[in-house]
Amino acid sequence: MTTLLIKGGRVLSPEDSLDGCFDLLVEDGTIRHIAPGLTTRADETLDASGQVVVPGLVDIHAHLREPGAEASETLKTGLAAAVAGGFTAVCPMPNTQPVNDCPDATRAMIAGAQKLGLARVFPIAAVSLGSAGESLTDLPALVGAGAVAFSDDGRPVKTAGLLQRAMKQAIPLGVAIVDHCEDPSLSAGGSVNEGPVADRLRVRGIPNSSEDVCVARDLIVAEAAGARLHVAHLSTARAMEQVRVGKRRGIRVTCEVTPHHFTLTDEAVFQLGTLAKMNPPLRSACDLEAVLAGIADGTVDAIATDHAPHAAELKQKSLAEAAFGIIGFETALGLALTQLVHTSRISLWHLVLLMSTNPARIINQPLGRLTVGGAADITVFDPNLEWTYSVADSRSKSRNSPFDGWKLRGAVTTTIVAGKIVYRRPR
Repeated sequence: MTTLLIKGGRVLSPEDSLDGCFDLLVEDGTIRHIAPGLTTRADETLDASGQVVVPGLVDIHAHLREPGAEASETLKTGLAAAVAGGFTAVCPMPNTQPVNDCPDATRAMIAGAQKLGLARVFPIAAVSLGSAGESLTDLPALVGAGAVAFSDDGRPVKTAGLLQRAMKQAIPLGVAIVDHCEDPSLSAGGSVNEGPVADRLRVRGIPNSSEDVCVARDLIVAEAAGARLHVAHLSTARAMEQVRVGKRRGIRVTCEVTPHHFTLTDEAVFQLGTLAKMNPPLRSACDLEAVLAGIADGTVDAIATDHAPHAAELKQKSLAEAAFGIIGFETALGLALTQLVHTSRISLWHLVLLMSTNPARIINQPLGRLTVGGAADITVFDPNLEWTYSVADSRSKSRNSPFDGWKLRGAVTTTIVAGKIVYRRPR
């Protein structure tokens, strides 16, 4: 039996109504005691004085690229970056090569992660075979293999009819359909947000309406089916308002936003070029304010990274030809603390809801909490540590971050998965 004693930190777990100075005793991967002033001897004692001890962060939207695109990322490099960012659990999207559309692929991803012993992996499997939008995957078999939700991410569920069929099958399985809300007939060929930036750069833009139309479709179908809908990487003011109204109507809808969409606008493309190219694109200042408002008022359920690594050559192309996406594991918490907590937009309690408690609920996993008898998946961070992010030091295999050189306030110091310390911040 191995034991770990975490002493002197501010323990914060919304699910368990915990917010105070407590010690935690961990034995063989399980939390055994939570109380002030524990004096139990342990194999290792972690001094968390001046730090915050929270349930392990859960990222419900990431891309790990393996199998098929190991030049950009592997399970090993991706999960190493994840734990460095405080994430103890990660949900990889199915747009690998081949697509994760069968139980064997789901099981292989889970087994690969277990061998590494870093973050837990909870795969999100494809809605349609090959994510081609023609025929449904075997949803029950995929859930049996370990899939926690379904998405054709990288593209939307192709038709309302296919979405309806998927939702009806998902209801008895207790899982959500996660949709990348984009109407390709409006966005095809676009590189950045439609508007003055696209006009000045003379590239085709992606209009807000592309996202808004698809969110409206999905909400209507979800309401009719009584199914769970999760809107991925929401980025527009109108989409945010639609989700807000949908919740008021009783539609079973949740949504996530990314740190880049609450931090940057499309103006960043002038300075950063393809490092600021993602899908959905960075939007206008009005949209960014709407995203921040949605976070503050509780419309937004989760912050997800949409970690999307790409080998250098895939970003070193013209704006029109370069791949969409940025890496995000190691900057997510620092950006959220800097941009949201230290600006008094939200509390630390709310941040833990967004990055741990609510994501765990969305994927129906017994994580996102600190409770006696529960899994010892724990993130420890210093909310006031000032540091500068250097992409050259990233554990990811890729370097496509727009945040290189950013000064941040708040950083992960220790990440613990199943009672094992899997990351310590270098002194």
